[in-house]
Amino acid sequence: MSEQVIIFSQIVFIDLVLAGDNAIIIGMVASKFPADQRKKVIFWGIGGAIILRIILTLLTAYLLQITGLRLIGGLLLLYIVYKLYVDVIKESSKEENINVDNSSLIRAIWTVLLADFTMSLDNVLGVAGAAGDHYFLLIFGLVLSIILMATAATLISKWIKKYRWIAWLGLIAILVVAIELIYTDLKTLI
Repeated sequence: MSEQVIIFSQIVFIDLVLAGDNAIIIGMVASKFPADQRKKVIFWGIGGAIILRIILTLLTAYLLQITGLRLIGGLLLLYIVYKLYVDVIKESSKEENINVDNSSLIRAIWTVLLADFTMSLDNVLGVAGAAGDHYFLLIFGLVLSIILMATAATLISKWIKKYRWIAWLGLIAILVVAIELIYTDLKTLI
């Protein structure tokens, strides 16, 4: 098997695993809004992810050298897990048709963008590590992750609206990623 086919396979696998994390966050945050506002959260969340992934991809070589970056990302994800718990899980016990004001929508978009930064960094570092000097495959990985995230976020937000237990699974998945990021950096620091 050629080197490019192996790299291609690694990138697809990394994107399938890591783009799902972003989709879970976007879907969980969007699920608490009515359909028209849910579309805005998903649109801005994915738009932010696109911009962040392009910027982070351009800075990848530099970012790989920074010690402590995964630790910071993991701590940010712990904060996001808490925010999602308060905003999505606790809100599920309240009345379903709450009229959400613009400040809540803006806070939701901010939560998604913060999560996008953390999770996009992990995805970009993973894809860049697999792609090496194959820049075409790096760009392919970036585009694939955005497509997967956009598709999955819409589905996940609908499922969370219907089945609240999915929100708990999402929180657990994000918590695992946060712990893994923190552990990976602490292991290198100690």
